[in-house]
This record gives sequence, C-alpha cells and structure tokens, in this order.
Amino acid sequence: MPGSRRRREVHMERVLGTPALFATAYGNVGSSIYYALGVTASFALGLTPLVFAIAGVIFAATAASYAESTVRYPEAGGSSSFARHAFDELVSFGAAWSQALVYVVTIATSAFFVPHYLAVFWEPLRTNPWDIVGGVVVIVALVALNVVGVQEAARLSVILAVVDFATQVLLVVMGVVLVFSPQVLVDNVHWGVAPTWSNLAVAIPIAMLAYTGIETVSNLAEEAREPARTIPGAIKLVAIAVFAIYLTLPLVALSAMPVERIDGELTTLLGLPPEQGGYANDPVLGIVDNLGLHGAFLDAMQVYVGLLAATILVVATNAGVIGASRITYSMSSYRQIPEIFRRLHPRFKTPWISLLVFACIAPILVILPGNVTFVGTLYSLGATLSFTVAHASTIALRVRRRDAELLYKSRPNLRIGAVDWPLFAIFGGIATGLSFVVIVVQNEVTRYVGLGWIVAGLVGYLVYRRYVLHLPARDTVKAPPAFGAALALEYRRILVPIVPGRPSDDALDLACRLAAERGARIIALTVLEVPLELPLDVPLPEEERVANDELDEAVAIGDTYGVRVMGRLVRGRSASTEIVRVAERRNAEIIVLGSPRKSLVDRRRGVFGTTVDRVLRRAPCRVMIAASTTGVAA
Repeated sequence: MPGSRRRREVHMERVLGTPALFATAYGNVGSSIYYALGVTASFALGLTPLVFAIAGVIFAATAASYAESTVRYPEAGGSSSFARHAFDELVSFGAAWSQALVYVVTIATSAFFVPHYLAVFWEPLRTNPWDIVGGVVVIVALVALNVVGVQEAARLSVILAVVDFATQVLLVVMGVVLVFSPQVLVDNVHWGVAPTWSNLAVAIPIAMLAYTGIETVSNLAEEAREPARTIPGAIKLVAIAVFAIYLTLPLVALSAMPVERIDGELTTLLGLPPEQGGYANDPVLGIVDNLGLHGAFLDAMQVYVGLLAATILVVATNAGVIGASRITYSMSSYRQIPEIFRRLHPRFKTPWISLLVFACIAPILVILPGNVTFVGTLYSLGATLSFTVAHASTIALRVRRRDAELLYKSRPNLRIGAVDWPLFAIFGGIATGLSFVVIVVQNEVTRYVGLGWIVAGLVGYLVYRRYVLHLPARDTVKAPPAFGAALALEYRRILVPIVPGRPSDDALDLACRLAAERGARIIALTVLEVPLELPLDVPLPEEERVANDELDEAVAIGDTYGVRVMGRLVRGRSASTEIVRVAERRNAEIIVLGSPRKSLVDRRRGVFGTTVDRVLRRAPCRVMIAASTTGVAA
C-alpha cells in the first residue's frame, strides 16, 4: 500500500460502545444463571429471591467502584490495577492472585456445567463421573485452541449474549403466565428453619456467583474508544439487567418448584442434586421441565435451552481461559510471579505455560471432586476478597488523590473536609469483607483450600521478590521487553498517535506493516487537549467528531492490512503526557510517531516538534519516527 493514502469517508459501527460493551459483558456475567441459581437455592431455599436481591444491592455498590476506578485507570487488571495505583505492589499482588483464583474457578464451574445441559441428549452427563469427564474435555479443548491462537469471534459472542438475555426474559414471561404464585412464595418461607440462619448467611456471598465476570468490563476498558463515556453506562446496564433476571427468575423457579418436605426435610427440587431427583446441576432446565409444558413443545424447549446454555457456558469458559492467561501474563510482567509465565510458544506466540498451569491443570483439579457446592463457595471466597480490595482502592484513591480531575465520579458521596467520601465503596467494602469472613468461617474445605491458595501465593511472592529478584516486595517493577528468540513479544502492542495530516498517515502505514509482519495489534490514539481554564469533561462535539472520523479511518486502514487497530480517544491537558501515559498503561512495546522533515532553520525549535520531542524524552518504550516531507509538527 502506498505511503500516501486517500482520505475516505468511513461511517462504521464503533464496536465497543456502551451497547456492545453491555452485550459482551452480559455474555459472561449472565452465563452464571445456569449454575448460580441451583447452588444458591440449595442454601437459601425459599429465600433465594431475597438473597439475590441483597447480593444485587452489594453488586450495585461494587459496580460503582469498578466504574469509577476503571475510568480513572482504563487498563486491564481490574482490582489489581486499582490496588497498584492506590497502595503498592504487594496489595496489587493479593488482588491479582485472588483474581487468578476466580478465573480458575470460573473455568472449572462453567466447564463442569456444560455436560449437565447437554444431558438432554444423554442422561448420564447430569451426574458423576461423566460430568467431570465432560468438563475436563471442554477445558482441554479450549486451552488447546487458545495455545494454537484461535480467536473467539467477538460479533458471535455479542449475538449469543443477546439471544441468551432474550431467552431468559422469555422464561420469566412464560413463568409469570403459567406458574407464578405469590401465595406459594409466601408459603416457601420458614424463617430460621428452612433455611437455617447459618445457611442464609452463607447463601448471600454464594449468590455473588451471579456476578461472575464483572472484571470482564474492566478488562474491556482497553477495547473501548471512550472509556469515560461507555464504561459506566455498560456497567450500569449489566447491573440492572442481571439484577432484573436474578430477581424475577428465582420467583418463577420457586413457584414451579416450591419448598416441600422431601425425605423428612424442607427443601426444593431446585437445590437438590440429580441423584435425589432435583435440578441443582441444571436449574434452568428444571424451570423448563416444571412450567407445565407438554409434548413436542416441551421437547423443543428442552433441546433449545440445553444447547443454548451449553454454548453460553463454553463461551464463558473460554472467557475464563483468556482472563486467566491475561492476569498471569500481567503478573509476570510486573515481576509478581516468575517470568516463565509470560514465555510465548515458539511457534504460536501465545503464553502456553500460563495457559497450561492456570487455565488447564488448576481448573481440572477443582473439578475432580465433582462437588458443586465446593466450586461455588471457592469462587465466592476469591471474588469477595477481590471486590473488597477494589472498594478499598477506590476509597484510598479518593483520599490520596483528592485533587485529581476525574472524568467520572460514582455516587453517592459525602463531602467531609477536602474529601468526597464514596459511600458506595464504604458500604460495598464492608459487605464484601463480611461475606469473605462468612465463607471462611462456615465452610471448612473451602477455608483450607482458599486460604491455602492465598497464603501459598503470598509466600511465593515474597520469596521470589527477595531471594530471586532481590527487590522490595512493595515496589512496582516491570520486566524488560523480551529480545532475541522472543522478539515477537516485543511488538505485540504498537501505539500510534493520530492527528489529521500526512505525518500520521505515514506513521500508521509504517505501524501496519510492522504489525502485519509480527502479528501485533495497534492502538490508534487521539488526544483532545483541553485548555486549563476548562473542565476535562467539557463538551467538545466538533473536536470529538473529527477525532472519531480519524480513528474510524485508522481502523479501516488496519483492516486492509489484516491488522487489528483499536481506536482510543482520551482527554488531557498535554498530548505528549497522555501519549506516554497510555503507552505505560497499555504496556506498549513501541510508539510510532509521524513527524514532518524540518529544515535547518526549523530545527532550532526542536528536531521533530514539541510533542514528538517530549515523547522521545519520556517514553517508557522504544519510539520510531516516520518522517514525512510535508505537514506540520505539533
């Protein structure tokens, strides 16, 4: 392709706007309905709807913390990233290690329930040992595909998420029409007896299984063009949608499968294992079976829901595999775990060791006992700890960086002195912290396995930092770029600042050729410089329109090279400062800048122009200059 490219009007969909972010995130968060409903009902019985409502309020506070902190630091890592900025590397490791546990259990749980829904075709898949075998097969297959480097189709995931949400709404509507009974729901409640108070206390943190995948939205911040505008909206939509489904579908389920005395105990088929005739392993199929449907329509609904649930759970498993490899790769890059975990396969250029250990071996070990309750409580332990760190980080950032300009601030807040105290984070942190304590106290096996994971990780981290790296445990230190045989790693992420004009065109062409050769991806960055006398969030519609047109064209040009280009639009006071900041947050290995060739007279003001010269002095990575014969330097 020639260095000079024609301007083209490109009016294309910005894939990761708020609706697409919502659909992508719901595909992960919404998948949990297929197992969380049964696991929670086994503890909460007739109070299952109330438990999900309480967990939903806690999640709303958690979502608010994630929305604010993700906009503040739009980078992958979630609570680990927040903790790094709010505290230090030791706390960041604790959050990251908890996330790793969550991803391990997410993989195990999602894969373990795939065979349960495929049992509509072969009944033995509902129970041990065949559900274990099926889950292991799913994990091994997906890890193998990720090692080879087969990518998930983003558009297909969005379509599946929409179909999934529509199906859940359909089941709610059918249930309300066919079986919903307020009187039955009232009769289901036996305070202090069924469930007992201790089981009710455990049920609330277990219900947080419903919010598997909230870290997904945080990680997708890297994919969003304008995180300050799209991330909060997407998180709110996910929270509202999940809360609505988890409030209404349990009402239908407990109307269809009420609490009754079975073998001398008050229980519900929704929470009983299949060996006792229950639906704990496939709760949504249990709803279908108990709606009063008959004949061919019932058979068709069973097959449809079974196939859809299995497909959604496979997608969720794959998201967990990707998440596990990303978080461990990031931990290795920040010298939290040995560098071997970011080593790439010599042929496929994927972190195969990380995938093998954290996305294959560890989840299989979690699946092997074949215990649904153990999997659920272990997930809750890791998730509640990670959420607590996220809340604490939000509070600490409000205090320590009280004068920082925020593009988005969650509410409600209470102004005391110079600090806007985030009431949502304070409430959420107390709630998730207490939930963590309840899980640890009430579940012996989960206590030993979960705390064992955390303690082993902390000991390993301290030993690795002190005796291998000879570094302080609290210092943030990034591993240097790989060279030699691992050179392909060096250019996995290329940052290209975009402004109207020939120099940026030439820089993008150069970056696309480099990315095509090395299988890298490009972050096309446009900075809207906001004058100091104006607030950062001041409306700039014309500037945003021009910037988005430039980014759209960059994405289209990347397509012609077969290269993935992600557009990013940020606001700041200085273009050079924002370029350096994005390079640091995105772990860019090289920045490709466009600059016009300058005459000897011009060079008295800087060789390449003010912005380029400042980036050259402060960049955290290599910088390549694409010199053009025309144009104006910034």
